[in-house]
Amino acid sequence: MSQDSRNTIIIVGAGAAGMMAACAAADQGAEVILLEKNEKLGKKIYITGKGRCNFTNYCDTEEFFSNIPHNSRFLYSSVCGFDSRAVRSWFEEKGVRTKVERGNRAFPLSDHASDITRGLEKEMRRLGVQVRLGAEVKQLILEDGRAAGVMLSDGSRISASRVIVATGGLSYPTTGSTGDGYRFAKEAGHKVTELTPSLVPLNTKEQDLLLMQGLSLKNVSLTVRSGRKKLYTGFGEMMFTHFGITGPLVLSASADIQNQIRKGELSAEIDLKPALEEEQLNARILREFAENSNKAVHNVAASLYPAKMIPVILGRAKISPDTPVHDVTKQQRQALVQATKHFAFTITSLRGFNEAVITRGGVSVKEINPSTMESRLVRGLYFAGEVLDVDGYTGGFNLQIAWSTGHAAGEAASITQTEGEYV
Repeated sequence: MSQDSRNTIIIVGAGAAGMMAACAAADQGAEVILLEKNEKLGKKIYITGKGRCNFTNYCDTEEFFSNIPHNSRFLYSSVCGFDSRAVRSWFEEKGVRTKVERGNRAFPLSDHASDITRGLEKEMRRLGVQVRLGAEVKQLILEDGRAAGVMLSDGSRISASRVIVATGGLSYPTTGSTGDGYRFAKEAGHKVTELTPSLVPLNTKEQDLLLMQGLSLKNVSLTVRSGRKKLYTGFGEMMFTHFGITGPLVLSASADIQNQIRKGELSAEIDLKPALEEEQLNARILREFAENSNKAVHNVAASLYPAKMIPVILGRAKISPDTPVHDVTKQQRQALVQATKHFAFTITSLRGFNEAVITRGGVSVKEINPSTMESRLVRGLYFAGEVLDVDGYTGGFNLQIAWSTGHAAGEAASITQTEGEYV
């Protein structure tokens, strides 16, 4: 191995984890080559948070880990070493002004995801990181149980003393997340756990839900059950689609029902008025009816429900829309209360990787050093970001995982290489 390669760290993938790893390594004085098969940096960053980039969640550390449903313990060292406050400060220092919104979700002040990528790109340029776009890595070069470089798809080889794999998962494959890192890991002898889409919309069975396509609901609660067992309950926003349901509330639910939905359909219900008990809701409906006793029920319902939902909710309560309010029976009114507080439907399956925010599964964390992100099987080989078997709920938690693991990998690789070879 030449002297040059001994001083070189190669990072595969210029997403959030890869670019942060490049910055952390170069900041320690390492020579860094960042390889990206796409034509531009941070392609997936541009579509996160609907283009606004919810780049972290500005909660305390304890709350952060409660939002990591899978392998949270593995992240303790990296997240505590570079937490959400450190991440926000890092970007602020690079000239990216930020803000924190409801739910502790942090965004660039401009609401433009490009600011995040630009901040990373500017820092990499300042630190002298060699960025090579359109450079697709075909395989890792491993020699004598350690990483020695990579081979590109054009057949050329680049030697290095350390390789960091930060290639993302399988979600949003149009951004370049096509699972290359999982193949690299397997070829290096690593176990890759089962890969499934997560933070993903849900398919539903009932036809009447399709009548509400495009309708968004705010401040509702969603509960999902398998038989009598409650799998998920949450409060927030959701939307009806041409296939079922989506939105932040639904995406979070998808993370908790992963295992059970594969076994069969699940029952779910929405509480459209979670701030009201059934008795309070009944009293409100009575009041509306009393004030409008001669009107058709569908006109009065407009004060209680969105327009697209009125025919659906009345249908479930078995009330004809043109029924005069004074003709609505007590039983029908009680049915309306039940349909409002327990709007039931059936979840049939998850949507696919094309619509998933993240991938559940990845390189087994049992085979990775949690402090450094280095492989326990191959010296000088590191993994960071979504390629690892860790994931969080929606709200900035997954990008924080990328920043933390990328920073840990970059820093550890650079420190190790400046201290010389393994003994």
